[in-house]
Amino acid sequence: MMRTIAILFIAILSLSGCKEAPKPIAEANLESSEGRATLRLYTFDGGTVMVNALGFFAQDDTYKGQSKEFANAFYVVQHPDGNLMWDAGLPEALVGMDEPFTTPEGAFTVSRKDSLHHQLAKIGLTTDDFKYIALSHTHFDHVGHASALKSATWLVQEDEYKWVTGDEVRKQNPDSYNAIKDLSKIKIVNGDHDVFGDGTVVLKYMPGHTPGHQVLFLDLKKHGPVLLSGDLYHFSENREFKRIPIFNYDLEQTRRSMSLFEAFAEEKNAKVYLQHQKEDFLSMPEAPEYLK
Repeated sequence: MMRTIAILFIAILSLSGCKEAPKPIAEANLESSEGRATLRLYTFDGGTVMVNALGFFAQDDTYKGQSKEFANAFYVVQHPDGNLMWDAGLPEALVGMDEPFTTPEGAFTVSRKDSLHHQLAKIGLTTDDFKYIALSHTHFDHVGHASALKSATWLVQEDEYKWVTGDEVRKQNPDSYNAIKDLSKIKIVNGDHDVFGDGTVVLKYMPGHTPGHQVLFLDLKKHGPVLLSGDLYHFSENREFKRIPIFNYDLEQTRRSMSLFEAFAEEKNAKVYLQHQKEDFLSMPEAPEYLK
């Protein structure tokens, strides 16, 4: 599976002729809890992944012969102390392609309609306006435009950093390393990390999908606490039945992270958004009129 991902990303990066496309499918504008710093959360379209071989996403034959369309969002969090980008979508080389790109073995078909620059312009930002970038993990569909945020500090779990920069990943899955190698401002964290020190934006350490996988907690005013899942769960059935993809790094870590995630979500009464679940992506609150 890791070789499949490597082949996919290398092939995508070799494509050219990108151009800007229409605005994102959905954007959200949410504000933080009373008594704390005001947050705004914007949700953008980082592409679409058509999984032609859904069997990869369970340890048994549950999904054998099935397919499913995944959303692929990325997020902008605006805080008075700086802007954070959470995840980075699919590679921008896909933007402007006449047809979606299918991997040689046929497992995935991927596309991306709009560029980072074009989408950020809709909220008056550029890539230089970010204090931080944080990735749930470093698989190809979450690091697509990460290298564009060279002025931002990359907040990364130590286990993830060692893994993605290690010899094994560089050799077997160089796409992951190549996507982050130009990020020179790096802050290594270990475990949960309160980004701005006020409890409104917290990285939650949830390893297993990759060694340093993390999810994002946001404390929002109008919509209450929110958890963005990364790839702890890819879609609702996998959350309901605790199904784990065959390509996860560590099964037992994943199971522990699932338990911790559910306990934390219950403790905070948090609304959970599964980042690849199309229905969750489309259910994010509508953008205000000035963003349309």
